[in-house]
Amino acid sequence: MYDGQRRVLRDLIVHGGRSRVELARRHDVSRASLSRITRELIDLGLVAEGAVQHSATRGRPSELVHVRPGAAHFGGIKLTGTDLYAVVTDLSATVVASHDEPLRSTDPDAVAEQIAIVANRMLAEVELPGALGVCLAGDVRERDGVQLVERSNFLGWSSTPLRALVGGRVPVPVTVSNDVVALTAGHHWFGAGVGAETLVVYGLGAGIGAGIVVEDEVHVGAHGRSGHVGHSRMDAVGRPCELGHVDCIHSFVTMGAICFNADSDERDYPEVLESARSGEPRALRAFELAAEALGVVVGTAVNTVDPDKVLVTGEGVDMVGLAPAAVQRGLTAQLEHVDPASVVIELPPFSFSDYARGAAVSAMRDLV
Repeated sequence: MYDGQRRVLRDLIVHGGRSRVELARRHDVSRASLSRITRELIDLGLVAEGAVQHSATRGRPSELVHVRPGAAHFGGIKLTGTDLYAVVTDLSATVVASHDEPLRSTDPDAVAEQIAIVANRMLAEVELPGALGVCLAGDVRERDGVQLVERSNFLGWSSTPLRALVGGRVPVPVTVSNDVVALTAGHHWFGAGVGAETLVVYGLGAGIGAGIVVEDEVHVGAHGRSGHVGHSRMDAVGRPCELGHVDCIHSFVTMGAICFNADSDERDYPEVLESARSGEPRALRAFELAAEALGVVVGTAVNTVDPDKVLVTGEGVDMVGLAPAAVQRGLTAQLEHVDPASVVIELPPFSFSDYARGAAVSAMRDLV
């Protein structure tokens, strides 16, 4: 597939059906060239012509060119320190199959083999497997021509060539990315971030990470380290972080920190949440501190990249509903010459498989 085909296909995937006239205008090509490109995509089975678009002025109605969602499929894998979550999506990022299982080992070769077994089995059952995406908590970068997972605390990895390890075991291209970056890619093309040229996504749970979109492209940074937001400081004392801080974002905003600050075991998050909802002072204070910490990092992002909107998602977002005033307090204290009321913060629905779906979308984005 050459560049012209990719640009048109990407436009149709992201924005939906368009007329040939509109596609030619958007991509600055002649109608003859656009007709050739669409005919080629139709011959490949990736797009079709269908619904009619009526003009406001007199003239012949235009048929819309649109993607055939089931014409290609993409695998997505999310790794945690203990489990593997897998999905297969079509070209509209609709999940058509899902699966999860415990990791049998955290040894990189063993994980790559387990990924390949799951992905090969699931992709064998769909039409035209296109690519496989894998995401995990950690930094991913290119070094000396080799993509490496530089650091993944949950898996205990450093300088691990996961893409090469998986790529040698599957028959499709492989994309490896940070999990929140993958989540961001999914929301940017198919979720709550559609239409935003500048976007920030926070993923909250066992940790906190951020994904950033600038000028309609996912930004990963020169060294694969974009989105590290956890060590900004606050005027409070909470759980010691891995660097020994007791006053940073990590000390308050993660689910484990909330439990610690509520004087509970890290595994008791549901009970701490219920205690806070019933008004128990220490639990409620833990969520208020988490909410203020979230406001601080959102304010920092607004100051830094001026996004169209901020998405907050993940399994650990309960502080937003429990302590909205604290979110606003942290946000307002951080903003520089920005009206807090102008900051758009949304909480899209979350399922843990969204990470795996984001990995599939990342693979799709790399391919097209």
